[in-house]
Amino acid sequence: MKFKVFMLVLLFTTPLLVHAENGLIKRQSHFNVDTTTDRLEKVLKEKGMTIFARINHTDAANKVGIVIRPTELLIFGNPKVGSPLMACQQSIAIDLPQKALISQDENNVVWLTYNDPHYLADRHQLQGCEKGLQKVEKALTNFSKYATQP
Repeated sequence: MKFKVFMLVLLFTTPLLVHAENGLIKRQSHFNVDTTTDRLEKVLKEKGMTIFARINHTDAANKVGIVIRPTELLIFGNPKVGSPLMACQQSIAIDLPQKALISQDENNVVWLTYNDPHYLADRHQLQGCEKGLQKVEKALTNFSKYATQP
């Protein structure tokens, strides 16, 4: 019994797996794809972000006879945040607005994935925009935590 209690405590107190690779940050979700996407959309709207599109790749694939695991993409942003980055280096506009991919992998684990702001800064050689970059990083971290954790 003590072992079960220990495992439950460990499960709920250990942060979910988050890692970065290839310029992407991935956060494991406690929820399915739809719920994770709904939660992300809710927090983004609450924080004044504009939702430009919600794309259900699974539905689109099904319409052409292709079966894929649950996959949605949310495109969002705020000109108060993105425009200063574009003023530092206009080429970053190719990567804005922000995107979040919510997908289920082959092991039925749901992930929320987004571009690492530091990767984008390196990619576009941003200089003099550290404060704005830190804001973006903090916001994306908070949004993704809300969307993926109970």
